[in-house]
Amino acid sequence: MTESERRWSRRPEGSNWGDFGPDDQIGRLNFITPAHRIKAAEEVREGLAFCLSLPLDCPRDQLNPRRFPPELMFSMRGEDPVSNYPYDLVFPGMSEVVNDDRATLSLQYSTQWDALCHMGQLFDADGDGEPEIVYYNGHRAHEHVCGPVDYLHGRAPLDAPYGAMALGIERIAETGMQTRGVMIDLFAHVGLLAVPVGYEALMRILEADRVEVEPGDALCFRTGFDRALLARYADPNAPFDPHCCSGLDSFDERLLKWIDDCGAAALVSDNEAVEMTPGFARENAHGIRVPLHNLCLFKLGIPLGELFLLSDLADWLRAAGRNRFLFTAPPLRLP
Repeated sequence: MTESERRWSRRPEGSNWGDFGPDDQIGRLNFITPAHRIKAAEEVREGLAFCLSLPLDCPRDQLNPRRFPPELMFSMRGEDPVSNYPYDLVFPGMSEVVNDDRATLSLQYSTQWDALCHMGQLFDADGDGEPEIVYYNGHRAHEHVCGPVDYLHGRAPLDAPYGAMALGIERIAETGMQTRGVMIDLFAHVGLLAVPVGYEALMRILEADRVEVEPGDALCFRTGFDRALLARYADPNAPFDPHCCSGLDSFDERLLKWIDDCGAAALVSDNEAVEMTPGFARENAHGIRVPLHNLCLFKLGIPLGELFLLSDLADWLRAAGRNRFLFTAPPLRLP
């Protein structure tokens, strides 16, 4: 019995579980081949670099109630704070002075990648009529993605190591996360408005801007929300509407099919979730309220980048009549 057969006997409709091998943990990042990286490198002409990350303590406003801004603190050496710390205290005669710091981070507060273990589903992968918590490629809760509580059995406490034993963010980091980026400038066409962009609208945008997408590309959707966040970051009194930006209409089935068919390796946006999630009040026929996350993270193994800083690069590309670039954005290699 293969590893994949041990984990699942049926896979979700429209998924690619097993297509990259029974032990695969990086999904469509497998499309980023050496040949595709060479194509990406050929996009470098001017040698310019653009930062794609917001400050780690941005946004100024807490967008998600379970994600908190970083708490910064100095490190300690015994009872002494290592802040303007003279080494002469422990090594008499030394003249060096040092600062060391530590931070407590909610890893999805600012610019972030969603690992493939970020969202799973209650799904009958065994085919026995009983759904279980599973993740991309059939990886299991409490075996591959471990937490302190078993919610399906009365919140039973679990005595197991905490963390992702598979599908963790370090798997993405290990790839280098370097490929060809393709900028899709939603802001240039719909402005900073809460517009759900479905298949028809996206196809018009791609045609108008002469955007071509190939397997292995990272698609970057610029909405302009990054600049709204930075304006509020610079001035706490600046007007700010956390819901005023566009995003993908993930309830448009044709759009989801296009994402599957186009072969994109990753989807990135400067908004909060890539897709629009108005109050999580809508769900599809399968009880899914974030269909794009479900398709990408659970079914296809497509990492999602959120709250990226895209506008500076998008403006430069538009002025230069371009939309492709070398995209390098590995997450922290944190197991």
